[in-house]
Amino acid sequence: MKEKNGEHPFGDAGQLILLALFLILWIADSFFFRTSTFLSDHVPLYVRLLFLGLALVIAVYLSLSGHDAARREQRGTKVVSSGGFRYVRHPLYSACVLFYLGLAVSTASIFSLALFVVIFIFYNYIASFEERLLDEKFGEEYKKYKRRTGEWVPGIVKGNE
Repeated sequence: MKEKNGEHPFGDAGQLILLALFLILWIADSFFFRTSTFLSDHVPLYVRLLFLGLALVIAVYLSLSGHDAARREQRGTKVVSSGGFRYVRHPLYSACVLFYLGLAVSTASIFSLALFVVIFIFYNYIASFEERLLDEKFGEEYKKYKRRTGEWVPGIVKGNE
């Protein structure tokens, strides 16, 4: 499998397909059929909307600061470690994951949460693929970055990688 610009070859297409599937499922289940939204009767709307708001604010920050840092630090020439990359190794993917999680929780759609798990597995797969490329390209510099930066959650760093 050949990578393009340091990204998984099916990364972009996979993200678009999963976005379309998620939105179709989420809208259908949350607003029309309401087949798996029974938990919404037990979790107050304001709690779910507060979670959505927080998830979206963090997602927007990670996305904007991640794009800005990657552009400013000449992506591909050195390890980017500012902006959202200061907190997590995959701020753009983390932003997408938070977007999905926020929407699924906001309507308490069990079907959407199940698809969210599949989406997270996909993002984790393409992130792992890209990390292998970065390990090869930047060696010890990237290994040091990985030791101090969480993969998905700030402060949660895997053991000796």
